Amino acid sequence: MANTLLSIQVIPKTPNNEDSIPYVDKAIEVIQQSGVKHQVNPLETTMEGELNELLEVVRQMHEALIASGSPSVISQIKIAHNPTGISMDKLTEKYRP
Repeated sequence: MANTLLSIQVIPKTPNNEDSIPYVDKAIEVIQQSGVKHQVNPLETTMEGELNELLEVVRQMHEALIASGSPSVISQIKIAHNPTGISMDKLTEKYRP
């Protein structure tokens, strides 16, 4: 069972003040290609896995955005870590019909 939930919102600076959504899409592609369980939400994406694995995905996201032309990136990150296990499904099951 996974021991970490990590929610991330990337805020990439764009080279010419253009729309940042294509850069955000690139960051989400990195998450999708990583194979970690994730859920895309309107203001952030939550990933589920092992702490080191998720932090590595964050690093790859930042590198991909810089490689795509963003001069800098700010990320807001929330981490829930429980060595005995944690899951998105378990935390939200009581809210589903």
